[in-house]
Amino acid sequence: MERKIVHVIGTGTIGEPLIGLLCDYEDQLGIDEVTFHKNTALKNDRSKVFDLLERGARLAVDDGKEKEFKKLGMDPDLETEESIKRASVVIDCTPKGIGRSNKLHYYERFSDSVRGFLAQGSEDGFGKKYARGINDNALDQKDQFIQIVSCNTHNISCITKTLAINDNPDNLIEGKYVCIRRANDLSQPDSFIPSPQVGEHMNEKYGSHHAADAVGLFSTLGMNLNLFSSAMKVNSQYMHVLWFTLKLKEPTTLIEVKEKLYNNDRVAMTTKNLTSTVFSFGRDHGHYGRIMNQTVVVEQSLHIRNEHEVSGFCFTPQDGNSILSSISAAEWMLYPRSYEDKIQCLSHLFFNII
Repeated sequence: MERKIVHVIGTGTIGEPLIGLLCDYEDQLGIDEVTFHKNTALKNDRSKVFDLLERGARLAVDDGKEKEFKKLGMDPDLETEESIKRASVVIDCTPKGIGRSNKLHYYERFSDSVRGFLAQGSEDGFGKKYARGINDNALDQKDQFIQIVSCNTHNISCITKTLAINDNPDNLIEGKYVCIRRANDLSQPDSFIPSPQVGEHMNEKYGSHHAADAVGLFSTLGMNLNLFSSAMKVNSQYMHVLWFTLKLKEPTTLIEVKEKLYNNDRVAMTTKNLTSTVFSFGRDHGHYGRIMNQTVVVEQSLHIRNEHEVSGFCFTPQDGNSILSSISAAEWMLYPRSYEDKIQCLSHLFFNII
């Protein structure tokens, strides 16, 4: 019987907790082995590599770099190309642009032996866009390359589907969003900004890439949504904030809106209005300190205008809300008929209320 091996490339904001989660739920997910690739031997990264190895993962490094890692006490036992070729599924969690480059240099070469390859939100064009609970029905056995959409695309798509098109795909007239982005993640030493910074509308039809990415995601289901987004950065490290307004054909009420949100297990509701307090809750109660829900909606911010317009604020758990989609897509590649049941072992990691 074929061994089920999941190989993760990259140990950053998404890669590290993803590797840890796969190791911790290896048996329930039907995975025989978890391996991961690290590009550079860094003294500051030893602690997280040691932790991942202790959880049962195996380390792969580039040919010729073994001595650099061993010098720092990290003991690799796989080489880069070998670890890709022997994997059942490869999940690329590298920085922007590297996933597409890896596809050209590695993944396409080993596509005959590996079931599938996943990349993250920055790798537009890598493969079919996917988000758990949004377009599972669009997955096809021919989809060997899949792009897990970005954190804000998860949020926009989850809010839009839940409140506007879950029951009736033609119900949405227009969706508008403002993504108020955090400057950088806590683990990132660079890219912090001293003051708020507004973005540009690079896309004539959709504004910022966030709406364009969400439109691309829903297009896999044959939908052509009317969405527009703007984006800016603020000098904070505690989560993105999303403002949304959805114009609907059918009338709705605040009670109906809240009921739809509470009934979606990928949505967390909160009365906290500070990103810091929501972020702190995740650090205290989440697996690897992450909130894995696709969105955290601030309940008292919800507003209905003229029965046909829903507005509100929600937070984007940027370091955790795409992890379920990566695991779900990997499980679909391993167990296409039973992946829905397999991933239920993670359901207790999601919060209904924060």
